[in-house]
Amino acid sequence: MEPKKALKYGVLNEGQSNLKDLEPREYKIVYHNLLTFGYWHLAGIYGLYLCFTSAKWATIILSIFTYMAAEIGVTAGAHRLWAHKTYKAKLPLQIFLMVLNSIAFQNTALHWARDHRLHHKYTDTDIDPHNAKRGFFYSHVGWLLVKKLPKVKDYGRQIDMIDLNNNPVLRFQKKYAIPFIGLVCFIIPTLIPMYFWGESLNNAWHLCMLRYISNLNATFLVNSAAHMWGYKPYDKGILSTQNLPVSLATFGEGFHNYHHVFPWDYRASELGNNKLNLTTKFIDFFAWIGWAYDLKTVPKDMIMRRAKRTGDGTNLWGWEDNDISEEDKNTTIILYEKKK
Repeated sequence: MEPKKALKYGVLNEGQSNLKDLEPREYKIVYHNLLTFGYWHLAGIYGLYLCFTSAKWATIILSIFTYMAAEIGVTAGAHRLWAHKTYKAKLPLQIFLMVLNSIAFQNTALHWARDHRLHHKYTDTDIDPHNAKRGFFYSHVGWLLVKKLPKVKDYGRQIDMIDLNNNPVLRFQKKYAIPFIGLVCFIIPTLIPMYFWGESLNNAWHLCMLRYISNLNATFLVNSAAHMWGYKPYDKGILSTQNLPVSLATFGEGFHNYHHVFPWDYRASELGNNKLNLTTKFIDFFAWIGWAYDLKTVPKDMIMRRAKRTGDGTNLWGWEDNDISEEDKNTTIILYEKKK
């Protein structure tokens, strides 16, 4: 029997088409995760209540800026730099992004990138850690509340992570994960408002929890909502979609149909969709000062060819788009048309 061929990010074990069909499975709850996620969300909801009752404006504003910093740590760091290698970063930027990523605390960047590479390689199959075919709740957070399927672990071990395992910045984060992430994600954001403007511990802690679960759920929406609701202008045969509300919450990660077709594009969206793409502007700024380089992108003609070949026809920007068909123009009803 011929041995299985090794791939760069996994193994060629069986055809993707054979992985599409869901198998019956038993969900084994991880009670530690259930309790921690439950506490975080209850504490965050209480923090939202405190925003309207007793928290100081300075604490609320700090939480907003901390949310933005943490989100960039996920999108520009764990996602576009380390998981997809869409650009390269000099050491100061890598350290900065590692700190921001630690504020987000979505496990270490190494763990995040491994799961994300596995997600892209086996999207929407049971080897995908958060397979969207198992429903909104499962792909949103449920996958973190149950034990992984054995084959998810098996395929995950075969993902090529040599590039990231050899990164000293990421090795530092992994080695000192508990004290360092605990410090920058929870302790410092709680102590700052208490020390500088006399916020109460109760308010400071619970607004920290609100910020934290907001970051978590923003990222989770990419796995759930952006695989269920929206348009598919680049590949109508996959679940990932273009979802503008998700893009707004995640600083540009909701152009997900595009991203799954062109995962090496540092913009994670087509040219022209950068108004909601704060992450791209962040990377562009650091490229301008020389800290980011080798930014990879996709030519416009290649994007248009792919859209015409496999898209659902929803990539038009508006009425005067050159690609709008004559049939669509002729059948459009124009109300209150100006008389010529």
